[in-house]
Amino acid sequence: MDRTQKKDWVGSLHGTLGEAGLVVVTHYMGLTVAEMTALRGKMRAAGASFKVTKNRLTKLALEGTEYENIADLFTGPTAIAYSADPVAAAKVAAEFAKTNDKLKILGGSLGTLRLDVAGVQALATLPSLDELRGKLLGMLSTPATRIAGVLQAPAGQLARVLKAKADKEAA
Repeated sequence: MDRTQKKDWVGSLHGTLGEAGLVVVTHYMGLTVAEMTALRGKMRAAGASFKVTKNRLTKLALEGTEYENIADLFTGPTAIAYSADPVAAAKVAAEFAKTNDKLKILGGSLGTLRLDVAGVQALATLPSLDELRGKLLGMLSTPATRIAGVLQAPAGQLARVLKAKADKEAA
């Protein structure tokens, strides 16, 4: 890369990190191209991204973002997983690291909160934002359907009584 390409890359990564809700730093030493492609596909499916980074350029891109606190993690063959959803990148990275020993999670950052490996693992066990929304919607709609059922029951009984009375008078 020449100087202008590096400057553009740093600017692009800086903008991407500014929009991210979570950044997970990993070592990827020994992963094959097929394994990296599979990991990237899983990340994309979850709404996250996985990018191999140059340490010096990444440290420059981190400056001025809320992720400056993880700059010291960028040593060796590093890659970052990031997502707007604060759980997606951690969930996919932790899941992939369980099945593949070559991917090592070094830590991460959730906004200005720095996470160690245990913090990233704990975050990975949380349900995703969509799952939480579904559970909340289910909890909210259940009482409403019960209330509607309770309110309709007496009216239905009254209608059946009136219909029986009308049938009796007609006979």
